[in-house]
Amino acid sequence: MPDRSARPVLDRRLLLQLGAAAGALAACTPSPRAPEPTATAAPTTWEPPAEPMTFPAGFVWGAATSAFQVEGSTTADGRGQSIWDTFAAERGRIADGSTGDPAADHYRRWESDLDLIADLGLPAYRFSVAWPRIQPTGSGAADQRGVDFYRRLVDGLLTRGIHPAITLYHWDLPQPLQDDGGWAVRATADRFADYAAIMFDALRDVDATWLTLNEPKTTAYVGYRWGAHAPGISDVDQAAAAVHHQLLAHGRAVSAFRASGAAGGIGIALNLLPVYPVDLEADPAAVRVDAVENRLFLDPVLLGRYPTDAIGALAGQLPADPGAFEDLVQDGDLELISAPLDLLAVQYYGVTGVDDAGNQVEVYPTSLATWQQVHPEGLYDLLMDLLIDYPDAPPLVITENGIPDPTADGTVDDTERLEFLRAHLQQAARAIGDGVRLTGYYAWSLLDNFEWAEGLSQRWGLVHVDFETQERTPKDSARWYSTVVAANAVPRS
Repeated sequence: MPDRSARPVLDRRLLLQLGAAAGALAACTPSPRAPEPTATAAPTTWEPPAEPMTFPAGFVWGAATSAFQVEGSTTADGRGQSIWDTFAAERGRIADGSTGDPAADHYRRWESDLDLIADLGLPAYRFSVAWPRIQPTGSGAADQRGVDFYRRLVDGLLTRGIHPAITLYHWDLPQPLQDDGGWAVRATADRFADYAAIMFDALRDVDATWLTLNEPKTTAYVGYRWGAHAPGISDVDQAAAAVHHQLLAHGRAVSAFRASGAAGGIGIALNLLPVYPVDLEADPAAVRVDAVENRLFLDPVLLGRYPTDAIGALAGQLPADPGAFEDLVQDGDLELISAPLDLLAVQYYGVTGVDDAGNQVEVYPTSLATWQQVHPEGLYDLLMDLLIDYPDAPPLVITENGIPDPTADGTVDDTERLEFLRAHLQQAARAIGDGVRLTGYYAWSLLDNFEWAEGLSQRWGLVHVDFETQERTPKDSARWYSTVVAANAVPRS
């Protein structure tokens, strides 16, 4: 296939027609605490049909969580310390000073939470395994208490007729591995393969969807380049190393899965970001930003090569040492990383604009999470790009898509989220109609939870959680989503 880096972004998407001059756009910061938007959105060019848009038979519907965000009980039953325990304990790291304990107390309330999923009529549930519960130090023999917890959780799902989607790594690296260099060193990929093999063996009889890593881009860039997430490092060369070593860990885990004979299928969860140049002059920089945000992860996983335009000193590139990055890639690495997958998990939250200096700028309105530029049609653009640029990719599953409540206190009358889900599901159905092999959708998130550096100050759940009493109350969006799932169709309004 042709090298996508040689094809201008403007050839693939309509140029945004902004009402304000490009120079009036405010550059986004890498921190979740970005400035308010200053540009107006382009008008919508597509309208949904009058009749409900149906999804294919067998389409998988669910909701998602992650271990550190919901489990709490961070020292229970031998669980070791993770980088997020360390990070949250440092003063000033978390917006509201909260930690991952008790979060949504899911470790103790898992049975009632599974009943809640069943009551909502959701056929699937995506969760993550806390590596420090399985190997408290990140290596060595498994702690059976941790393994048993996830066995009970999976059995509870199966008893209720709910399909388990299991993420092996959702950012909670055991702290001892970080002390030895974390994802900036190659040995962590070896340790991850060992941990993955433990879980595949423990649940080898379960017809599950397995995901190796959640958003390696966020770990590398926000955790190692900007320092706004754990482990709180600001070193662009370590960030580049974290990209390769996470993808290597993914490849080794896929190899371990195939060797284990475990049931089900396996993939990786990548957060992908449609990139829009603000004008013609910005297109070269936008192509490079696309390489940094998307192709640096898609190309090695799906094509067995890294893009040549992602790392360097040009506008929009990741400003790491390209020679040092090339030295990280050893013989056989890319063959491992590009081993065939059963699915590709796509996580979509919004889009970005790019100016001619390579700055990411705001071109659409943001949610309470000001890094999130909301543009439902961007999901269609993204899915169609994947179809065009990676025609041999495995089937796609959207494993995260959501928006926070407009206030920190949260609400049950969450009209904004309901309309967000409606608009994005319409775009998903539109893409399926145009040939995209999309086989499932998981809303983010099942529960209000610990939202990383924002702590408890952002609520992303379909279900409201009173963090004082731990009472769960389904929001209007949850009830609406249940009707979509039951009908296997999304209505116009």
